[in-house]
Amino acid sequence: MDVSPPEPPEDEPGENVDTWAVDLVLRVGELLLANGETTERVNEAMLGLAVAYELPRCEVQVTLTSLLVSAHPGKGAPPVTGSRAIRRRTPAFWRLTALHNLVQEASIGMLELDEAHRRLAEMKRGRAPYPPWLIVVSLGLIAASGSVLAGGGPLVAGTAFVATLLGDRTAAALARRGVAEFFQLTVASAIGAGGAVLVVGMGNPAHASTIVTGAILALLPGRPLVASIQDGITGDLVSAGARMLEVFFMIAAIVAGLGAMVYLGVTLDVPIDVSHLPRPAATLKPVAVMAAAAVSVTFAVSLAAPRDVLTASALGGAVIWVLHVLLLGWDVPPVLASAVAATVVGVLSNWLARRHQAPVMPFVVPAIGPLLPGTALYRGMVELNTGAPETGVLSLIGALSVALALGAGVNLGGELVRAFQRVGLSASGRWARPAARRTRGF
Repeated sequence: MDVSPPEPPEDEPGENVDTWAVDLVLRVGELLLANGETTERVNEAMLGLAVAYELPRCEVQVTLTSLLVSAHPGKGAPPVTGSRAIRRRTPAFWRLTALHNLVQEASIGMLELDEAHRRLAEMKRGRAPYPPWLIVVSLGLIAASGSVLAGGGPLVAGTAFVATLLGDRTAAALARRGVAEFFQLTVASAIGAGGAVLVVGMGNPAHASTIVTGAILALLPGRPLVASIQDGITGDLVSAGARMLEVFFMIAAIVAGLGAMVYLGVTLDVPIDVSHLPRPAATLKPVAVMAAAAVSVTFAVSLAAPRDVLTASALGGAVIWVLHVLLLGWDVPPVLASAVAATVVGVLSNWLARRHQAPVMPFVVPAIGPLLPGTALYRGMVELNTGAPETGVLSLIGALSVALALGAGVNLGGELVRAFQRVGLSASGRWARPAARRTRGF
């Protein structure tokens, strides 16, 4: 009886690897990741381009700070591998939309390789759909709208607007000198809190929390929060951990700035007291609904979203606020109310994105802006610095819980849409998704 092992199969004939195509895959992935896309979508886009331009047996590896592409020609030939490091992440959602259009056209064979490179170069040189001064001013408008949403009037909104712009320009000056982003955020949040301390010192303590709510709202990391939870859900645990750590450090920087300014105010005998921090009533008054819509629109402008997304952003902000207020009126806990409202908005945003064949981030990130927990962070720091550390820690935990609920909710909305529709940037399908494969019991 012949028990010799079977002959190994002959290797496939060698295939040519177009290094120009490898370069395109890397550059598109780099721009997608740098402009705020989630790891799963970047991976799908890169694999879609690899298939479109016939890179043999291509493997793609995506993390938060680096990309790797490897094509294997076969017949004993060495693989062709390229990598790129992501050194700077500056979200520009208009570029994200243009990149998705490029990938979609290439995936269905409508874009030659040279033309794809030409369009990619135009995107890198392109300008945002808004002038630079408007993007800067939009941060102040986020703060002003957030202050009105928290119950402030015109004077409070104006104070938050000025404090936010001053903090942003100071942070930009620090950035030009090479100061780390952590300290830029710390200084920006301290200046915003400084406006509140000044107001308290002038005898208007009731307006302090509304000023800080607006000023901090412009700094809170809504985009990386959504992306980190999305990466974790889809199985990209390394990127999810890195993004969540990024969110943690951003929130820690904001809390540090708040805490330093509140401590300074208490030391200087400014009458900062937790009794001056009434929880703002969540109402459905037209002013509040319009302020919520304004928060989302100005968030979209600050992230350089396409102009045709602004209407959807306004509607998303209004819807998430109305749902949140209704749920609170039915005695639903704030964290659960935030999660449910975010889930509904996530479903609507993903449906709109698929209808327009566009990325979902420009729709979903601005929409959660009105519920980001600026007031809770300020309340926690005041309590920590005025003799109620246990209550302060609970307030900070509550703020973090609301933030996580928002991120989880919008991603749950996306999963609900995925359950009933075909998905994948390049029609890769749900079976190509690592997070969809069962591992328990198999």
